[in-house]
Amino acid sequence: MAQSPELTNTLSVSQITGHIQHTLEKGFASVWVKGEISNLTRHSSGHWYFSLKDSGAQLGSVMFKRQNVSVRFEPTHGMEITAHGRISVYPPQGRYQLVVDQMLPAGQGDLHLAFENLKKKLHAEGLFDPSLKQQLPAYPEKIGIVTSPTGAAIRDIINILSRRFPLTELVVIPVKVQGEGAANEIASAIDSFNELNECQVLLVGRGGGSLEDLWAFNEEIVARAIANSKIPIVSAVGHETDTTISDFVADQRAPTPSAAAELVVPDSTELIRWFSQVEQALQTNMLGKIEKYAQRLDSVSRSYALKRPELMIEQSHQKLDQLEDSSIRSSQDIISKLTARLDNLSVSIEALNPLNILEKGYAVISGVDGELIRSIKQVTNGTEITMRLRDGEVSSVSSKVKKRKIK
Repeated sequence: MAQSPELTNTLSVSQITGHIQHTLEKGFASVWVKGEISNLTRHSSGHWYFSLKDSGAQLGSVMFKRQNVSVRFEPTHGMEITAHGRISVYPPQGRYQLVVDQMLPAGQGDLHLAFENLKKKLHAEGLFDPSLKQQLPAYPEKIGIVTSPTGAAIRDIINILSRRFPLTELVVIPVKVQGEGAANEIASAIDSFNELNECQVLLVGRGGGSLEDLWAFNEEIVARAIANSKIPIVSAVGHETDTTISDFVADQRAPTPSAAAELVVPDSTELIRWFSQVEQALQTNMLGKIEKYAQRLDSVSRSYALKRPELMIEQSHQKLDQLEDSSIRSSQDIISKLTARLDNLSVSIEALNPLNILEKGYAVISGVDGELIRSIKQVTNGTEITMRLRDGEVSSVSSKVKKRKIK
């Protein structure tokens, strides 16, 4: 008998559980869940197992050791929290659960969401771009401070700046650093410093506190005031583990207000030590040069030539006479060679003079136009010719032209 289609497509328990697991993990890869902790168990492995519940349902949850070590509060039974994680399935028991990677007390979860949303927004606008960061001045003459006038942060900053670099002038604009209106005061103080344009760097921050206490430095109005500042800004908010939006936007982030004070000025003690080393090196170098030139001067002063300066003049005169004699001899040699060569050329030219052959009884014949007659072909009966002899010329007319065969 043939099997029904339903039986043909039958899945195993593991297969259907795997499909469900894949579907849940894909659809709920990143979720925030708010609920009350119930049945919290801290396993000897370091993992936490608990349920999140509200009035209508509960959700099994687990937070593994590598994540829960970063939780900064003590979760207890009945505490309301906001947890972030992913929905997964635990196949051996066939139940779905929330695998938690972040845990915040109720209320802070909402702030954390607002923090992440603003962070994404400003990052997309390019406000965190490293290329926009301004360089801090090496030796600021005037430093602006935006913080509470009564907190520990301002005392730490003033003490450290005064100790490290007392030449720097400090200008403080006091503001609220938490509570209603704090963000507006902080942003307004930053704008005021830019309008005055007297300071070379600004410190903006406060001491530590809870997420709510630090929230003014996560407000968009403060972030944009920092981003628009033409004066470099160091964000110094809270403790080293605290991170605010101001830290991302500022030109540089300091882990604490005290660290910010150390960051913006050099240590005058170290500068004095460095200047002393430079001064000593210059003195050593200068003394070395003085000693070197003193030795050279002493050597020159002991030289024979300097003791008898007339000797140097006499030697120069003698050398000049030698050069003059050498020049005269060289000129005479050249003239003699040129004269001999000219005489040889004159002899050669005279030997080649065609008129010298007339002394032997020969004559040079030319036509009436002075053209030399070299062949019988240039003469006919009646041609006027001129014969040049050694001591004169004879003019005549040819009466008979006879051609001779040349062998």
